[in-house]
Amino acid sequence: MLKKLQQFIETSKLKYLIFWLLIFTFSASASSWYYNSNYELFLTYGVRTTEQILMAFVIVEFLIPSFLNKKKNTVFTLLMILTLLLFYCICTVVHMYYLEVKFPSTYVRYIKRFEDPSLLGRFTSFAEFISKSLYLLYPTFLILVLKLYSEKQHLLRINEQKKSAELSALKNQLNPHFLFNTLNNLHALTLKKSDDTSKVIEKLSHILDYILYRCNDNYVTISNEIELINNYLSLEKIRYGDRVTINFTQNVNGDEKIAPLLLLTFVENAFKHGVAQEIDQAKIEIEITKENEQLAFTIKNSVPEFVVEKTTSTSIGLKNIKEQLELLYPKTHSLIINNSSNSFAAFLKLNLI
Repeated sequence: MLKKLQQFIETSKLKYLIFWLLIFTFSASASSWYYNSNYELFLTYGVRTTEQILMAFVIVEFLIPSFLNKKKNTVFTLLMILTLLLFYCICTVVHMYYLEVKFPSTYVRYIKRFEDPSLLGRFTSFAEFISKSLYLLYPTFLILVLKLYSEKQHLLRINEQKKSAELSALKNQLNPHFLFNTLNNLHALTLKKSDDTSKVIEKLSHILDYILYRCNDNYVTISNEIELINNYLSLEKIRYGDRVTINFTQNVNGDEKIAPLLLLTFVENAFKHGVAQEIDQAKIEIEITKENEQLAFTIKNSVPEFVVEKTTSTSIGLKNIKEQLELLYPKTHSLIINNSSNSFAAFLKLNLI
């Protein structure tokens, strides 16, 4: 319903008729005590409301899109002044030669406020020009406020759609990257004819089930993410055995929510750059805690002294993670990465949902 109303405000010219009816009803009902008859009331405010809506139409539909939106500020200002002068003159003529003539008793006190009540005297009254212009402009202000609100809501919808599309693209990059690494692990075990192959398949099935079916929302419970990390660590522990020491501590109740696969990317990165190329003992430390209303995630891994295959310092996964953080936690997260010759550490804090 709200979306249809916004579309109506943005596109339909019939909105001016609706505004005419609303402004006429409000103005007439608020001033009914002043006029001698309903006929005079309806005629007077019918004329005035028509003048107001015509001015709003000229400004909103012609002057603003044709000049102000195109940065022609000087031309817009001049045309705006001319429009105000033109409508002031029209209102003065209609008021003086129609309403005052038709209902003279109503306007006796109004005419006395002019030093020179002639047409020229009224045209040259600056105070009357300002007063009439503000009266004529107030429906324009209302329409512009509603139009700006409608455009803002439309922009928010576009940004949400854009964010969803970007997140989907990032996840599509991340999931195959993760799957590729895991299948490599399974392939290595299969070649060795390891008894752990069935365990790997079981853990992999749990991981794929989570990635494909249970993390499609923007946010998931931290307990599910921890379970995912544990499954991944089990796979890698089977693959590397005693070559890696893993310490994983958590101090969260599991009800908090975060964006899916964020933390796993750091874990993947630790194995890819800290364990896979290490010929001696590798070490990984992971800690997840809750500090006030923030999640604190720390991961540290050793870096091999001699690297067989050189890689860029920032993996595809870490690049994706930074982009996801900017989309899902704008100005509500902090990420510090320390990368030295013998260790890598990432410190992430983000607001919990």
